[in-house]
Amino acid sequence: MTTYKEIFGKYVKNYSSDPSSDAEGQVWYNSTSGTFKSVVASAAWSSGSPLITARGGLFGFGTQTAGLGSSGYSDPPATIYANTEEYNGSGWSSGNNMSNARFNGGSAGTQTTGLAFGGANPGATPLANTEEYDGSVWTAGGNMGTARRNFAGCGTQTSALAAQGYSTVHTNLTEEYDGAAWTAGGTFPTTGEGNFLLGIQTAALGGAGYTPPPGGFLTSSAEYDGSAWTATANLPTGRNQGESQGIQTAGLIFGGNVPPITNTTLTYDGSTYASSVTMGTGRSNLGGAGSQTASLAFGGGNTVYVSNTEEYNVASTIITAAAWASGGNMNTARALLGGSGVSGNDVLAFGGDTGPARVGNTEEYNGSTWTNGGTMGTARSALGPASQGPTTAGLGFGGYSGGALNATEEYDGSTWTAGGTYGASKYSVGGLGTQTAAVGIGGQPLANSVFLYNGSTWTAGTAYPASKSSVGACGTQTAGIAAGGNPVVASAFKYDGSTWTATGSLNTARYRISAAGIQTAALFFGGTAGPTNLSVSESYDGTSFSTAPSLATARSGGAGGGTQSSAVLGGGDSNSSPSASNATEEFTGETVSNNVKTITTS
Repeated sequence: MTTYKEIFGKYVKNYSSDPSSDAEGQVWYNSTSGTFKSVVASAAWSSGSPLITARGGLFGFGTQTAGLGSSGYSDPPATIYANTEEYNGSGWSSGNNMSNARFNGGSAGTQTTGLAFGGANPGATPLANTEEYDGSVWTAGGNMGTARRNFAGCGTQTSALAAQGYSTVHTNLTEEYDGAAWTAGGTFPTTGEGNFLLGIQTAALGGAGYTPPPGGFLTSSAEYDGSAWTATANLPTGRNQGESQGIQTAGLIFGGNVPPITNTTLTYDGSTYASSVTMGTGRSNLGGAGSQTASLAFGGGNTVYVSNTEEYNVASTIITAAAWASGGNMNTARALLGGSGVSGNDVLAFGGDTGPARVGNTEEYNGSTWTNGGTMGTARSALGPASQGPTTAGLGFGGYSGGALNATEEYDGSTWTAGGTYGASKYSVGGLGTQTAAVGIGGQPLANSVFLYNGSTWTAGTAYPASKSSVGACGTQTAGIAAGGNPVVASAFKYDGSTWTATGSLNTARYRISAAGIQTAALFFGGTAGPTNLSVSESYDGTSFSTAPSLATARSGGAGGGTQSSAVLGGGDSNSSPSASNATEEFTGETVSNNVKTITTS
């Protein structure tokens, strides 16, 4: 009898608990449960960080970990975009604008060698323009032979394909691009618009779409060999304005208008279509990037245009997307409070404004519950915190209580005591560092002053590059990061203990931002650009900012603490009435675990 070792090349292992990692198909015996188990591959959509700008009709290309979305439109009011966003596998960051604002064209290539062609201008006039992207700059390419909109493209920057679309009438024209010029290709089997197209110029798959009555929504599809189209299997249902990724023998089609707008997903294996798992958000006119087993869906619309991003994976792991979730409410609702923490299970909140009064209340968070701590000696709001302090070593300085303050207080886990006098009487001060090595930044009255604390005395440090108040800051005294501020800006600066250096800017300019983490792995969340508070979150990797999952409740001036992957936001100024909040949200970064299944034996 053939053994498992002879078939798979490995023995069946014996574990008392499931291993943290194992190859797909490896079988083991769990002696605790008395069952055989294995890691199994499965398909799933999971949430990703949102686009910076909600829109549909984008040009999309690249891979799941290096994708790109550009241009597009939204309404009301009707807006046509030229801006580009790049996805790094966890969030979106701003790229350079396309030369021509447009929507509903074709695209091909990668994030560093991309191609966008055709589409419609703000007046909905079909375009023939082609633009090439090198990872930073868009430049003009050769014009298409026929201006058109609402069609699909595929291939590479130097070998692209376009088919179908609307010009002055619906068309069945195919065009091929060689990196410089477009030439006519084989005639597409159907005339219409909103079709899908995937693969490469010499091995493509196209189909579906819409043709005016009596045609309607199409189910047909065809394969292209570089010169001619050949009919292949029909889709289960007709659809248009969906998205597709992959190659001719391994395709993925998702979203679109069936009608109604759908969240369904189809796979194609070179001969037949099969249903796969559904998207979290049904939408049409969306952008996409990736392959059949690792794809990206972003933007699009249903009743409104959205910024939602979703990732599709076929893998032997289960991906739990990064997200904010509700935590235990604070005991005292308040805004403009100080916050610090070293993890999501060790966060300190102190001071603040309840609306009627400024308070000195202190609360400690253990990952589920806030408990009251010692009261500050001076009730105040808009104070600076040492953002990296644990609940047993907090630091608050400056603030407002009928006027700007220069008092410093230190917390030991139960009691606040006076520390060294802050270098100036300021409120809305930015703060980072620890109780014995802190940095205070700017503040009101408006200044660019910086002061350094050594555990007993404040001394002047190198001035901040601009006069700001309410900057978001985190990290240490010798490796810090500060961003945003009032007057409202998106700029950010790194600090090494003596010098401020400009770094990548926030995607959304704001102030009263909460922050957590270190200089090379930080999270900035909430804030306001006036008058409305924001739910925006952004990650920083030491070089640039990218979008992160949004807060459930928009607010500013809350107590933030923790790390980039385990952060907490408590309280703050919300958009509701009364505005002082006691809500808590907890951020958990993406986690990956094995898709372990029990094997039934007899």
